Amino acid sequence: MTEPPVFEPRPLNASERAVLEHLLAADFPGAPALRGRLERTEVVGTWGAGSVSVDLRVRGLVQDPAATHTLLPVGAGVYDRSGEYIGDLLLWAEGGTALSALEYSWVTDEMPTSLPSVDQIRLAVQ
Repeated sequence: MTEPPVFEPRPLNASERAVLEHLLAADFPGAPALRGRLERTEVVGTWGAGSVSVDLRVRGLVQDPAATHTLLPVGAGVYDRSGEYIGDLLLWAEGGTALSALEYSWVTDEMPTSLPSVDQIRLAVQ
């Protein structure tokens, strides 16, 4: 198994930002604080070659690498243009206070090469 690429932190790209804004628009505990940190959220790694799943950190926030990473209680089904279910978006946070990852899991034969547009996402708060 190869290690995922790690690189210098970079700002969110337009599709990452749109997806995160959409997921964080849901009403769940901690969402307002996470929305408030979105401007300082940056990408620090990918989950593998060609993967659109990314590791995140909040610039200027001291984060504990040993902290528990928790799946946030918001998720989203992803549907193709014909309405067929093709995967899920999952949002992870460190200690519930700082975004730590955006995961795109898929059920298709091919790994997605881009994040879905927000009109393909159906939010679900657990």
